[in-house]
Parts: sequence; C-alpha cells; structure tokens
Amino acid sequence: MFAKRFSDLNPYIPGEQPKDRVYIKLNANENPYPPSPEVDKVLKEFNADQFRLYPDPDSNELRNAIAGMLGNGVTSEMVFAGNGSDEVLSFVFYTFFDDDAPLYFPEHTYSFYPVYSDYYGIPYKKIPLKKDFSIDISAMLDGRSSGIIFANPNAPTGIYMPLSDIRSILDSYPADRVVVVDEAYIDFGGESAIPLLKEYKNLVIIRTFSKSFCFAGARLGFMIANPELVDAVFTTKNSFNHFPVDALTQKIGVASCGDSKYYKEICNKISKTRDDFSSQLRDAGWEVLPSMANFVFVRKEGLDGEKIYNAVKSRGILIRYFNKPGISDYVRITIGKPEDMKTLFEIMQGIVS
Repeated sequence: MFAKRFSDLNPYIPGEQPKDRVYIKLNANENPYPPSPEVDKVLKEFNADQFRLYPDPDSNELRNAIAGMLGNGVTSEMVFAGNGSDEVLSFVFYTFFDDDAPLYFPEHTYSFYPVYSDYYGIPYKKIPLKKDFSIDISAMLDGRSSGIIFANPNAPTGIYMPLSDIRSILDSYPADRVVVVDEAYIDFGGESAIPLLKEYKNLVIIRTFSKSFCFAGARLGFMIANPELVDAVFTTKNSFNHFPVDALTQKIGVASCGDSKYYKEICNKISKTRDDFSSQLRDAGWEVLPSMANFVFVRKEGLDGEKIYNAVKSRGILIRYFNKPGISDYVRITIGKPEDMKTLFEIMQGIVS
C-alpha cells in the first residue's frame, strides 16, 4: 500500500501542545508578545473576497518590503519568501545539496536538518560540538562535504558564532558549494551575516518571521542570497508549489516589515529578560550556556533533564527536554514575559530544595 521510501521517513518532532490543562508555554521558542499593531490594522481591513484569487506567486511586494527592512545592499532579487523557514529550508536542501558527498551540520542543532536530508536522500555527517558546545569549525572544513548548514545562534544551545568565524569558513570553503547560515534567532543578539553576501556568492542566509516577528502561527520565512541562487530556489519552488505564501500572510508580512522599530523593542525586552533569568539561575547554582537566542539551555548537577522537565510540567509550565546522548542533562527554556520567568524560577528553586 505504501511506497518503499515512506518506510525510511523519520519525522520532525515539534514541541508538545498538550490540551489537558492551561500551561505557560516555554517549550517552542514562541514570542510572548503580540505582532505589531500594524498587523491588526491589516486584519481588520482585509477583504475576504481576495481569497477568490490566487496570491502573487513570487510575493514581490513582500520581497521588496523585506529587502527594504534589511538594508545592507539587499535587493528584492536577493530575497525568496516561503511558507515558513521550514519550507524555505526544504527548497534549499533540494536545490543545493547532492548525494555524491555528505552534508555537514553540527551534532546538536535544529533537528529538521537530518529530517530533510533523509527525505531527499542526502547523506549527512553530524559534527560533534566542542566541549563548550560551540561549533567545531575545523572539523566542518575537512573538504569532504557537499555543503554546510548550521544555525546561528545555534539551537538548542543558544551559542552564537561571531561573524569573523563565519568569514573564516567562507574563506576556506570551496566557492562552488553552498554554506547555509540559519539565522532564525539572530534578532535576539549577535550580528547577521548579511553584510558578507557582497563578498561570498555561495552564502545562503535563512530567516523566519516566527520568532522575532511573532508569526509562529502565520508561517512565513525567507532566504537571502545571491540572485543566481535565489533564481534556482524559485525553479525548485515552481516545480513543487507555485503559490506558497497566501495573500493575507503576504500583506501582514509587508505591514510587519514597516514597523521594525516595534519588533526591535520587543526583542530587546526578551533579551533583557533572558539575561536577567540567566543571572538568577547561575547565582542559584545552575549551569547556563551563554545564549544569544530567545531561549536558554540549562542543567543542574545531580539532576536529570527529564526529571526537571517533568517536575516543571507538573506545576503548569512546559519546557523542552531532548533525550539525546550528550545533552540529556539539559533542558531548553524559551524566554517568556518577566512574570513567567519569575514563576518558573521559583519552581526550579523548589526542585533543587
């Protein structure tokens, strides 16, 4: 009944969404604040009659708005928009990574990378992180890969790779193979690799509206790269799904790009809450990896990560536990509003005592 390839699928497992009670959700890296008021205006003024018609298949107005928001010499021809960054990643995997050599990515990173590799029959190699959980650049550059992809800041660690290291990778990597930097969390700290696009034609940057733009429920992501690479991804998209971004999402995306000041303010709030919460945990004896994302990766010596997760969940808060060798002692905690983090800290103190 089923195709042979179906039996080889290993689906991505998202953060749980239980319905048994009301939880404070700090497990899926969702933004605790609402989208810009400009989005509300679009929603109130949107004429549902527009749903009769297909949307712009190339999202041209949205791509112009994204380019204008990003600056740094980015033009609309350098932008591709898709139905969430996961779909954009899917097109990128299909377009640039082949089966003649393995794709390289860190051992602990976004868990959709091996899923897409398996889906498209792309061999891959997981590169172990260093002892401090930073990415081992030298191991990524042994010359035997068909491409490189990593998240920056990385997930689930939250550790940021400075732009100088990304430049070192690009300087050492073959120019005819693509390096993908997944910047899903870059708005919460660190410096984007976008300025490097002027120098490196094989650099691809992935961004999302789900985190810093409060759009997890809307599904909108984009890629920034050399126009030749963007054109190639359009070819893949048009061979798979000609109309990925719906009409309403394109409009609210444009509205969001026009209110970048609002989003910068809430990202700053989240970053401050993250730093305050991290300091509290460290003072209380928890190990907290240095995060530049909207989450923290923490452990307490003598406590198993699963036990921490279960104890917190039983008290009405969801956090994320990864049952994987090397990180099973840790839990990942999304940064919510200050009052959420105060409640969680009190619970974690109670677990220890």
